[in-house]
Amino acid sequence: MVHCPWAPADDPVYRNYHDTEWGTPERDDRALFEKLILDGFQAGLSWRTILYKRDNFRRAFEGFNPAKIARYGPKHIERLLGDAGIVRSQSKIEATIGNARAYLDLMETRADGFSGFLWDFVGGEPIVNRWTDFRDAPTRTAESEAMSRELKRLGFKFCGPVIVYAFMQAVGMVNDHEIACPRHAATAKGQMRVKRL
Repeated sequence: MVHCPWAPADDPVYRNYHDTEWGTPERDDRALFEKLILDGFQAGLSWRTILYKRDNFRRAFEGFNPAKIARYGPKHIERLLGDAGIVRSQSKIEATIGNARAYLDLMETRADGFSGFLWDFVGGEPIVNRWTDFRDAPTRTAESEAMSRELKRLGFKFCGPVIVYAFMQAVGMVNDHEIACPRHAATAKGQMRVKRL
């Protein structure tokens, strides 16, 4: 079997992420919030860097609990800036706090939650692509641009259309596994919407 080559077999953490998470449809509100935040922290860095620090991020941000993060003040920011286990970017840390507040505001207005809001941009079902080479996948789409615009309008930061497309791939809103990869069929099972051939 040929796995997507971006997740090499000699990197067990990255391969496990590919084999068990990437591209699998995620509909849990908190998990989606966490992934959007981590993709924002990835800006200018590699996903591998973030993945290897993910447990540290979860500890530092109290399990990515939006209600707790939304109450963070200067002392929390100072603590996070001193944490060598995460990416110590003040702008990204402050954006995370603002994003938690925007998330809570959205949750008060949407009966279907953060998940429903995000999944609406793909019509509620994953877009299943059929790439023979993962490098053929786009870095942004009309859907990611629309999602980015609306997130920004609601007060979210570090959510440009390229970051958002990477997020959509990761949480299974888009299936961009190569068609030869066993995960393509596994994550596409029952997903009949094919956008690009």
